[in-house]
Amino acid sequence: MNFGQAISTCFAKYAAFSGRASRAEFWWFFLFQVLALVAASMVSDLLYGLVSLGLLLPGLAVGTRRLHDIGKSGWWQLIMLTGIGLLLLIYWWVQSTAEGANEYEAASA
Repeated sequence: MNFGQAISTCFAKYAAFSGRASRAEFWWFFLFQVLALVAASMVSDLLYGLVSLGLLLPGLAVGTRRLHDIGKSGWWQLIMLTGIGLLLLIYWWVQSTAEGANEYEAASA
């Protein structure tokens, strides 16, 4: 999956919290979010806030689908609120795809 495909897939699944997302899809969309937020912050604070809100839901959705891909629940993203939990999430997000179906994929199908 390339940069453009990842962005179009994530926006097509804007609020889809079921299924799986590959590492490439997740990290390309993450890069897009960073670039969009940096560009918006250069223009104005209001635009930065609007872009942040617009990218919040697809960012959470692709993060959830990425966690499903390694056999974890999307609810684990809540540990990001602790600050130190972000390190654990990054570790999980870089893991290889879990082979076969997992309970989160089966429950959402």
